[in-house]
Amino acid sequence: MRVVALGEATHGSREFFLIRHRLLEFLVEDLGFTTLAVEASASASRAVDDYVQGGSGDPVQALAGLGFWTLHTAEMLSVVQWLRDHNRTASRKVRFAGIDPQCPAASLDALRTHLGDDAPGLLGPLAPLAGKRLGVGPPLDRQIEAHARRVEDFLAGRAAVSDPDDALEHARIVRQNADLASRPFRHPDPAQTVSVARDRYLADNLDLLLADPNAKVALWAHNGHIMKGSHSGGSVPAMGWHLSRRHGEAYYALGVLFGEGRFRARRPRFGKVNPAKPPVTFHAPLVQRPMIVEAHLATAHPGEHVIDLRGGPRPETVNQWLGEPLQMRSYGAVARRFTYKLSYMPTVLAEHFDGIAFVPETTASTPL
Repeated sequence: MRVVALGEATHGSREFFLIRHRLLEFLVEDLGFTTLAVEASASASRAVDDYVQGGSGDPVQALAGLGFWTLHTAEMLSVVQWLRDHNRTASRKVRFAGIDPQCPAASLDALRTHLGDDAPGLLGPLAPLAGKRLGVGPPLDRQIEAHARRVEDFLAGRAAVSDPDDALEHARIVRQNADLASRPFRHPDPAQTVSVARDRYLADNLDLLLADPNAKVALWAHNGHIMKGSHSGGSVPAMGWHLSRRHGEAYYALGVLFGEGRFRARRPRFGKVNPAKPPVTFHAPLVQRPMIVEAHLATAHPGEHVIDLRGGPRPETVNQWLGEPLQMRSYGAVARRFTYKLSYMPTVLAEHFDGIAFVPETTASTPL
């Protein structure tokens, strides 16, 4: 396996960080994995990587710079500190990489340095991207994606730029972000939506990490992204759908689920999210319904457990259950006040995941 994806049913549960941290240590120390890739800003993650490689920056500030409150936690800080400690004596240092095109401000700054006198004319039209957040406000005009593509094409043909590969990488991130920022969340043609493009870009950016034939990547993202099917009602081919088709058995998707407990998420008001307001804590009770995956897992074994779905002898009744349409809990960065307990994601376990890790009870993640 070259890519092991470790999922999460919520972005705001402490235990999901802890179990993935334990698995990351195993993958790095026992199996020689070389990279931790995270559902986080590809642009801003360079500051975190610099720290884990031994740089002198502030890790708390670097995590805040990722632009995702979900990662600005004490649990994520422990992961970053472990990576730094590991790299002090490792023969091959482990990288930290973001794969999400969101929050491209650091790449825009880097391009200004690379482009010098050419920067104002080329980058001026892209200024709105620095503060644009997906899901906040209307989409930008599609022309901004054309501007970003011109910058990428300009750098591709300009041999005199110092460190051109690095500049092109920043330009690629900015162009991806411009595409997302100018797409709607809903459209009669699902292929035109933000979500379809974002999952494809997540997969594309992860594949760039595999350009080194010796690279092996531990991937952290939501269950909805790592799954090998489609999410959002089946209209969005997930990142894992792309990766499983590109890499076959070399891609392993481990869904991480919970029975009951607390998690943090932002609460929308009148259908809109205010980024200035901090997340709140929700509680999800244990659900005993036959179509809910977690109900079966909680009954089968009372404690934490991991199930490999790829092979091994199984009773026919288990094979039948794994092949049935079921539902599993799924919370992103936002949860609604009154209907969050009904937030489920359809799944066919045998098709969508290679393994399942189950945590019986969760607590809220710890903000820094």
